[in-house]
Amino acid sequence: MPFSGTGSRKKGAFCMLRQIHTGGIYNLYPLEGSSQWYWGMDCTGGDLYEGEELFTDNHQVDRTRLIFIRQPDGKVVEPIPSKKGQYFGRPLFYENKIILLVADFPEKQLRILSYDPETEAISTLATLPRSITEDCYNLQLKLSPLMLVRQGQENTLEILWPVQKTYAMDLQESFRFRQGDELYFETWYEDPDYRDEIVIRDFHTGNVLKRLPGILMTTPDGDIWMLD
Repeated sequence: MPFSGTGSRKKGAFCMLRQIHTGGIYNLYPLEGSSQWYWGMDCTGGDLYEGEELFTDNHQVDRTRLIFIRQPDGKVVEPIPSKKGQYFGRPLFYENKIILLVADFPEKQLRILSYDPETEAISTLATLPRSITEDCYNLQLKLSPLMLVRQGQENTLEILWPVQKTYAMDLQESFRFRQGDELYFETWYEDPDYRDEIVIRDFHTGNVLKRLPGILMTTPDGDIWMLD
C-alpha cells in the first residue's frame, strides 16, 4: 500500500513511497509511445535472439516474464502468463494499446498481440511462422504503421509484417521508424572526426532521399525529435 516518506522536498513537499510487487523484476523502462506505462522483464531485455539460444541450449532460463506498471497509480499488469519456451520481445504502445511480440519456440510461432489496458482484452494481430526469418537477430516491433522488422548482421533491413520487403543498408545504419513513404535511419562516421547522421530512404526503393546531421530522439509520448 502507498505510504508517505519522512523525507521532504523543497517547500516541505513530501515524496510518496509506493510498494509495488513485481515478482523480482527490477529493471523498468519507459514503454515507447506512452508517457504512462513502464515495462520490465526478468531476463534477456526483449532480445529474442538470446531467447532462442537459451531455448535451443535447454538453458534453465526456459521462459521470460513481461510486466507493465502504470504511472501514477503503480498498477501492475502481466497480460500474458509465462510458459516454457515462450520469450517476449520489446513491447510498444500504439493506438492506445500495448503491443506485444511473443516467440513461442516449441510451437515455432511468432505472435503479435494487442492488449487494451482499459478492457484488459487481448487480440491477436498476427501469427507468423518462425521460419519467416533466418534468425531472431534484432527482431523488433517498429512504427508507424506497426511493423515487425529484422535488422540482420548482413547489413539488411527486413520488414516481415504486414508486408515483406528487404533493403540494403550501410554498415553502421540502424533503422528507427517509418513515416509515410520514408524510412528513417541513424548512422555514424569517424572520418576522422566522429559525427552522427540521419539517413532518410524511400520506402518503395530503399534509395537514399536525404542525409541530415544529427540524431533522432523519441519522447515518452511517441513524438520524434531531430536533434542537430
